[in-house]
Amino acid sequence: MKFLKPIELFQQILKANAVEHKRLLGLDIGNKYVGLAVSDSRNKVANPLSVLVRRKTNTELMAKDLQTLVSELSLGGIIIGYPLDSVNSSSPGAERIKFFVEDLNKTGKLDDLSYTYWDERYTSKSCETLLRRLNIHPVEQKTILDKFAAVEILQRYLDHMRRIPKLED
Repeated sequence: MKFLKPIELFQQILKANAVEHKRLLGLDIGNKYVGLAVSDSRNKVANPLSVLVRRKTNTELMAKDLQTLVSELSLGGIIIGYPLDSVNSSSPGAERIKFFVEDLNKTGKLDDLSYTYWDERYTSKSCETLLRRLNIHPVEQKTILDKFAAVEILQRYLDHMRRIPKLED
């Protein structure tokens, strides 16, 4: 995978969309689960996709699952939630995210894909607030939370990029 700045990744997607519609995948990487969200074909709306169980021993399997999604969903890039603190510095969980991305890179299965990081501050908290009102079992609530945190990360990215006037398609 190749790292691009957030705006560069969106520009790459816009160029690719002139030929074929490429979508974006949002990731919320937690200690136990990785929440997945996918954009619509016009890259305007993020939708929940699924949750992958995360273990140190299954990075290869996760890379294979992501590789399958790349072809099935015509993905052009990945937006990875990145934890920042209140002064825009990396928070303690940031290293864990970077190690996960390095491990995915080492598999070589996603070499043709670009990725960027996007601020994930308060995504889980805002989703928790909504889910608390629904009286869902705590175990089920956790997988829903991870999925919707990924939606929140991806949607914030899409909304931000759409507000930049010269990037409109």
